[in-house]
Amino acid sequence: MIPYGRQDIDESDIEAVVAVLRGDWLTTGPSVDAFEAAISEVAGSYATAVTSGTAALHVAYKSAGIGLGDEIITPPITFIATQATAMALGAGIKFADVQSDTGNIDPNAVESLITPRTKAVVAVDYAGHPAELDELRSISDRHGLILIEDAAHSIGSLYRNRKVGAIADLTTFSFFPTKNVTTGEGGAVASPSAQLTERARAFRNHGLVRDRSLFQIQDEGPWHQEVHEFGLNYRLPDILAALGTSQLRRLAQFKQRRTEITARYNELLSGIQGLATPVRREYVDPMWHLYSLRILGGRRRQVFEALRSAGVGVQVNYIPAYWHPAFQALGYKRGLCPVAEQFYQQELSLPLHPGLSDEQVEFVAEQVRLAVR
Repeated sequence: MIPYGRQDIDESDIEAVVAVLRGDWLTTGPSVDAFEAAISEVAGSYATAVTSGTAALHVAYKSAGIGLGDEIITPPITFIATQATAMALGAGIKFADVQSDTGNIDPNAVESLITPRTKAVVAVDYAGHPAELDELRSISDRHGLILIEDAAHSIGSLYRNRKVGAIADLTTFSFFPTKNVTTGEGGAVASPSAQLTERARAFRNHGLVRDRSLFQIQDEGPWHQEVHEFGLNYRLPDILAALGTSQLRRLAQFKQRRTEITARYNELLSGIQGLATPVRREYVDPMWHLYSLRILGGRRRQVFEALRSAGVGVQVNYIPAYWHPAFQALGYKRGLCPVAEQFYQQELSLPLHPGLSDEQVEFVAEQVRLAVR
């Protein structure tokens, strides 16, 4: 089975991890600092490494001050962690519909959902294609809202020649094995704000304060540390951070190969009746994470099963979040975001990762043509 996504590990990655295992620091050491510096270079802002993309979202929401009674506005075409981590802090969810071609949140659907309880607008860069960040920035600023970008798919992407990670107030990344770079499990929060970054770093480390100038208890010894606001242990260990730094050295190589594969799929599949290939805005330079094909005419399941039978590991990304029984139990109903629902009913992700050979790309495209004819 050709997997739809997988990690690309080479000897330099292995050597980086082994070097940490032979050293003194397995966690809270210099490899974490180096990884955060590498992320900062890619994102154009401060970076905080954490244990997963889900942890990154939780940290970002907490850093933004989102809590009980607040609301966030998000698209439904995303993994449920985008919403679940805000709900864990007591926030409510408003779902905004998506653009029919990119699957990204539609700015025109956002403003009508804003209420006095709204705290943040959360964009998701579906498939690696950045959302309409300037329009969302304008809406957020006009209403005094935090703009958060779930960039689990899009590290290395550019929006109007600006780096993903340098535009929103807070941006989250994921380093799961199927993502554009991996630490096995891992994530990061990027922000141009030093204050938000300080909050993120405190929350990922139990809320511990070690700066003596900030102590509220002044008569303890040199061992003293204290907690002013509760946090959690979301620290990424040095072992995984070293892998991430090594992976980031090949980010440009990964991006080039993903771009080549996407272009070849487009060449082989464009113009075929019953298919719609992905679009790219002219002002976006995406780090393609998914090749999100659209199967028209209600045939998605038939094509999915045919491709799986042929050894092509296709996937569907994603069921609208509010279709999950957990949301249905809260009163959310199908039909809430009709464009997103149609997008989901047509979406099929083809294999896309740097390890795909040209022959495998040709094979996948041929199997798609056979399945839809």
